[in-house]
Amino acid sequence: MDVEEKYFSNISFRERAIFEGAISMAALFHQFIGTPVNEKTAKNLEIAISDSLKLQPAIEKVEVSIDLRKIKQANTEFNYISLSGDMLNAKIHSKINNSLAIIRMEFIEELNYPLIYVEDIVNYDSIDI
Repeated sequence: MDVEEKYFSNISFRERAIFEGAISMAALFHQFIGTPVNEKTAKNLEIAISDSLKLQPAIEKVEVSIDLRKIKQANTEFNYISLSGDMLNAKIHSKINNSLAIIRMEFIEELNYPLIYVEDIVNYDSIDI
């Protein structure tokens, strides 16, 4: 079956790149918020999040960082806390054909909210990401 023709022929490559990146970012947020984390496990969690999202269609690159300062500030007597949106900073690079969408999540202090947005869209023939 030609999935592209059957399910995505009604949108552009640019729109599809945004769609795939946004779906992956939503998965990141809703699957990993609440995960137990501490200073020792934060790096492994960043890698696990990144590696799992790279398995999804069109995802070329994933950058995830967890704010260790916030973990230290919120740490409990049990030596872990639950990951929250204000601790995450992430970028997902989603490529369809010659369109690359960079979807971003970062905590915006003025909004007091972990905002997900389209940071950039690049059309190219060949570029290293």
